[in-house]
Amino acid sequence: MAFLTRVLTPTLLAVFLIGEVLRAQQSSPMPQEHMHRHGEIQPLQPVYPRMGRAQQAAEKLFTLQEALLVASESNPTLRQAEAEIRAAQSRRQQVGLYPNPTLGYTGDEIRGGSINGGKQGFFIEQSIVTARKLGRSRDVLAQEIRLAEIEAEEQKLRVQSAVKTAYYRVLAAQELLDARRDLSKIEVDHAETQRHLFNTGQADESEVLEAEIEAERMQLLAHTQENTLREEWKSLAAVIGSPDFPQAVVAGDLEHNWPEINEEEIIDTIAAQSPATQIASTAAARAKSEIVRAKSQSIPDVQLRGGLEYNNEPLGTVPHAIGWEGLAEVGVQIPIFNRNQGNIASAGADAERAKLEQQRVSLTLRERAATVVDEYANAKLMAAEYREEMLPRAKKAYTLMLDKYGEMLAAYPRVLDTQRKLYTLQAEYILSLESLWTTGIALEGFLLTDGLEAPARPAEVDRPVRETNVPMPERIMSPMDNMPRP
Repeated sequence: MAFLTRVLTPTLLAVFLIGEVLRAQQSSPMPQEHMHRHGEIQPLQPVYPRMGRAQQAAEKLFTLQEALLVASESNPTLRQAEAEIRAAQSRRQQVGLYPNPTLGYTGDEIRGGSINGGKQGFFIEQSIVTARKLGRSRDVLAQEIRLAEIEAEEQKLRVQSAVKTAYYRVLAAQELLDARRDLSKIEVDHAETQRHLFNTGQADESEVLEAEIEAERMQLLAHTQENTLREEWKSLAAVIGSPDFPQAVVAGDLEHNWPEINEEEIIDTIAAQSPATQIASTAAARAKSEIVRAKSQSIPDVQLRGGLEYNNEPLGTVPHAIGWEGLAEVGVQIPIFNRNQGNIASAGADAERAKLEQQRVSLTLRERAATVVDEYANAKLMAAEYREEMLPRAKKAYTLMLDKYGEMLAAYPRVLDTQRKLYTLQAEYILSLESLWTTGIALEGFLLTDGLEAPARPAEVDRPVRETNVPMPERIMSPMDNMPRP
């Protein structure tokens, strides 16, 4: 009896263990290859998404400071703005110059007739400018110089904002390329797993086809992201003024040191301190100077003329000519019909328009700033939520599922599913960071972002729209747009 017990007990135990293994195989749709490996290899280690991998692998990095330096030397719009200042200074010099005198010949009865008379000589004519007209013109052109100087400062802001925006778009595209390549690898692994399941009868052909389609889609998105990165680099190279600049890996950190914007005060700050506001104010001052100049034009200038003539007519009975005689003339226009009233009225209307332009620019800035502030606030909220809440939880879920897989409590497809969700969230996080940086830079730069738009001339600075351009809407994507489906 004791002998039978010693023989049957191990047998029954073996039967029990075999039954448990068979039940585990039936309840878990895990590929046979992965199941057999569990007892032979170390448990899989979690691989978390991280940024900066392209920077770590690069031999040399292109920095934002380098981009700004190249732009300061090569962007043509900066030289255009400087040239416009010189042109305005030259115009001011020109309008302040006194009119040139006129030197001429005069003659009367030149042939002399029967007595051999006649007069010949010369004269000098000079206009005497009254009512400080030259000073009034210099005042108007001084305002134009100021407009050109503000425009040059604005152009620097425009170029700097454009370079920063293009730079961070390249950085985001660079990080997003790594994320989409990771998603592509996950989907390829998932398709391979589904094929193993199909071979063991644990998946049907439709599941294999769906997995293969998704793998191809992720590979296509990775390839299109490569094109996007190349496009963003070309955009950066153009705005810095060096279109042939070789493509390089850019250095930077999307996750930290975000643009800190006071959402309650930024709209008032932009409306009050933007170069567009300063330009509108200076244009109004110029319009007032135009009124003063137009009024001074109604006061006539004095025309002076003097000279000498030699009179060949005999002097009485003496056989000698009368000789040299002086001449002098003084003239002035009488403002009876033309008192410059039309130009004065036109200048007054322009001054009224310039005053209203100040109000229009302020309202336009507020309107557009409000939209960008909303985009900034949403992007900041999303980025913080991804970084502080969703990504940590997704990492934890992925780690727990991997642990269960190592303990043979979860199938490998479930591990891939949690990993896919983690990396999808990472890609969305990168897009939210891109939106946060681009909108923050736009707000810091008073909504001036087009670094290749030509600086306006003083006579054109109050034309609509160009003073308050904002980031191109099609380039600011929501983090939820164009995202891989889980």
